[in-house]
Amino acid sequence: MKKTIAVLLLPMLLISFLCFTGCKNNEAKKIQKQVEEKQVKEIQGQIKENVYPLPSSAEVIKMLSDLDVGYQIGITNPSENAKKYLRSNTRAINLGVFGADLSYVTLYNIPQEVINFLNSIRSLANELNMAKIYDESLYEKIKQNYDNKEELVKILTSAFNDTYVYLSDNEQQALALLVVGGAWIEGMYLTCNVTYAAYQFAGISKNLLEQKHSFEIYLDITKPYLNDPNLNDFVNKLEPIKTVYAGLTTSLTSTDIANITKAIEGVRNDIVLQ
Repeated sequence: MKKTIAVLLLPMLLISFLCFTGCKNNEAKKIQKQVEEKQVKEIQGQIKENVYPLPSSAEVIKMLSDLDVGYQIGITNPSENAKKYLRSNTRAINLGVFGADLSYVTLYNIPQEVINFLNSIRSLANELNMAKIYDESLYEKIKQNYDNKEELVKILTSAFNDTYVYLSDNEQQALALLVVGGAWIEGMYLTCNVTYAAYQFAGISKNLLEQKHSFEIYLDITKPYLNDPNLNDFVNKLEPIKTVYAGLTTSLTSTDIANITKAIEGVRNDIVLQ
């Protein structure tokens, strides 16, 4: 995958640059260093553009199942809502939402819901010209690994890596970021809902707090693309979450959790009902 290649490529290039410049005189070293810095920045930009930028919803939701937090019926976006999304931006956002929901029902081993969400995702992906990523082989991989959560996380994360890379490579970075944003919101929504009922689990509270960093990363990587009106509108919807996170410290109280939940629910309801 590009993610693996990217992780390996950058250190190797840095070493190559250093070895090369070691053989030059001082002036040549200065010139080469300038070239090196420019090339490394270009490579970093390419890597950043082609790697899913946040922890996947599957990675976030696996924490819930690992803590034996019970499955909550009725908190996912109903799979039949897929037919309601008629614009490319709402399709991209809810492709991300359904991706988090798919991770949820998969890691809790709810087979019929897995089929339902795969069908909804496939429908939206078809409209966004990504049918190959969500073909029948994905379901077969999931079905063969129902008892292996680690492998399921890899399978689901890979599918969303591929989604992000496909859109980025086809100069649809704004849509790619809408997918990422939708997945983040829904992953947080699912986490907040189980947290509100069982916030005594220290691991869940820690996860909610850690997502502040992911949220900040997301806001940062959207900045170069905010000239896109759909992405700009989506980011503006996130302001209540930004406000809540700004007031948090190093631990969460039940009031903090309630505030996060309220902010997330407001944004989530807006994007799934639009």
